[in-house]
Amino acid sequence: MLRLEGLKLPPEAGAEQLKRKAAAVLRCREEDIAAVQVLRRAIDARDGLRFVYTAAVEVKDEARLLKRCRDTHVSRYTPEVYTLPGPVKGSDLPTVVVGMGPAGLFAALVLAKCGVKPIVLERGRCVEQRQQDVRRFWESGILNTESNVQFGEGGAGAFSDGKLNTGTRDVRHRWIMERLVEYGAPEDILWDAKPHVGTDRLRIVLRNLRRELLALGADLRFGHKLADITVKDGCLTGLTVETEEGSYMLPCRHALLALGHSARDTVEMLYGAGVAMTAKPFAVGVRIEHRQEDMDAAQYKQYAGHPCLPPSTYKLSCHLENGRSAFSFCVCPGGQVVAAASETGRVVTNGMSEYARDQENINGALLINVTPEDYGGQTDPLAGIRFQRQMEAAAYALGGGDYRAPCQRVEDFLLHRPTAAAGRVWPSYRPGVTYTDLHRCLPPFVAEAMEQALPLLERKIRGYAAPDALLTAVESRSSSPVRIGRNEMYQCNIRGLYPCGEGAGYAGGILSAAADGMRCAEQRIKEM
Repeated sequence: MLRLEGLKLPPEAGAEQLKRKAAAVLRCREEDIAAVQVLRRAIDARDGLRFVYTAAVEVKDEARLLKRCRDTHVSRYTPEVYTLPGPVKGSDLPTVVVGMGPAGLFAALVLAKCGVKPIVLERGRCVEQRQQDVRRFWESGILNTESNVQFGEGGAGAFSDGKLNTGTRDVRHRWIMERLVEYGAPEDILWDAKPHVGTDRLRIVLRNLRRELLALGADLRFGHKLADITVKDGCLTGLTVETEEGSYMLPCRHALLALGHSARDTVEMLYGAGVAMTAKPFAVGVRIEHRQEDMDAAQYKQYAGHPCLPPSTYKLSCHLENGRSAFSFCVCPGGQVVAAASETGRVVTNGMSEYARDQENINGALLINVTPEDYGGQTDPLAGIRFQRQMEAAAYALGGGDYRAPCQRVEDFLLHRPTAAAGRVWPSYRPGVTYTDLHRCLPPFVAEAMEQALPLLERKIRGYAAPDALLTAVESRSSSPVRIGRNEMYQCNIRGLYPCGEGAGYAGGILSAAADGMRCAEQRIKEM
């Protein structure tokens, strides 16, 4: 097959027009093209509105065409295909997976498809029950600390935009995408340059993935929380598991730790049990919210509102004079800011969109980098957790002590004056917001960096620092503040424990976390 890049077509063009364009580039007849597969599709609205395709083309007499074609955007295409490890026999003691976020689910899927029947422990509830618990929290402020936006089937990604962007290349990524489509995700994630599933479609995916795991013999245990580990001679020998009915001992010698970035109590337990970990850089800040139509106008210009265009998104960053950096993260077009606390007495924000991305506002995290030197992490691996908790407790108090989030207009934030009411942008956060001055809950260095960053980011997208744009605090869970050490065998200093995914400090999103979980599962299978 041949790979053709940079094929520009009008947004309304279909498969026939794409085939015709490919034939023109290759200087061959359309009937010489046996098949065209879209590999990637992006939007270019800089000089006229075009969709830009990368395609794999199957042609007759490929060698002759390639020799004749002088276009640098044409090359041979050999797709990389992920191959599962070969089947293995189970061992006397089970392999346990702790956590059912992306890392844990795909680790369990690889194990189960290869004949290992893992026990999967999830402290939260299945997605159907979890959805009810989250809705109750958003409507009433009643928080279930074991079933919320952070904990439960699907992990934190289940209540998000379901974005599948990644800055890394891994042959596992395509396999993950194909499985998501198989379980109910939209097919366009296989070629869209900015793929997303949407939280509504993610729930369907999770239910179908659960059915697949059960059919393969996995033992899925919701409401089962890892409470302690038993170690003998530096090796794992068992897990203590807590449930509503009581606790039990689970003998095992191998456990994959896919904890997620918010299982702070579990991380503290592991540190106390001797698991080696270090503090790591992360980022904190706020959610910034705009009207979607304003961002569309700023980026699509005269093409804003075109029926073939999706709601616009953005990716921004800047370096500040003080050496810090500011950047956008987890941008949710046509979405809402959501309450994402998992501990009582703390306010945490995140963003979420459904597949249609059809709500009034766009929101994204505006984050400032934080280093271990900022929070005392040079000597204490858990110092970053305390730093996050302090921010979240300050936001809770400033919001009024009932999970309302503190909120401020950008103009007021830059002028250091409390906000009295919203302007053109109406807050989407539930259970509600309290208008105030965010300088009262943000660490001074974070607030100062945001003040410097907003005018710089305004130069990149007009309207980003608009007076009525809303800042809702705090965004503190962008990534884990710790990294659990592991060796080339993917095990930590306690043999038999495999830390993986975002919570262990080895991933930064749904796709990369799932791939890391797969790598740990492959290593476990290799050892059997």
